[in-house]
Amino acid sequence: MAIHKMLRRSLSGERRSAEVPKGHFVVYVGDNEMKRFVVPVSYLNNPSFQELLYQAEEEYRFHHPMGGLTIPCSQDLFVDLISGLSRT
Repeated sequence: MAIHKMLRRSLSGERRSAEVPKGHFVVYVGDNEMKRFVVPVSYLNNPSFQELLYQAEEEYRFHHPMGGLTIPCSQDLFVDLISGLSRT
């Protein structure tokens, strides 16, 4: 039975990774309820995005509860930031 659960998790992970286009990565954002965002790798060069990464490092170190990069800010703030980045 445990093997079936592991296989199911493995297969669901493959589907998730297939949803991420080349040149993008996944972040989980939220204060209480986390939401998954797929963002371009180019955002990593932006100073505002780098500040969010620094905050994530301070808060979580290398333990990210969602299994991926988790950013500790409100979803509204994150959406505002990436909206501004997508216009540049």
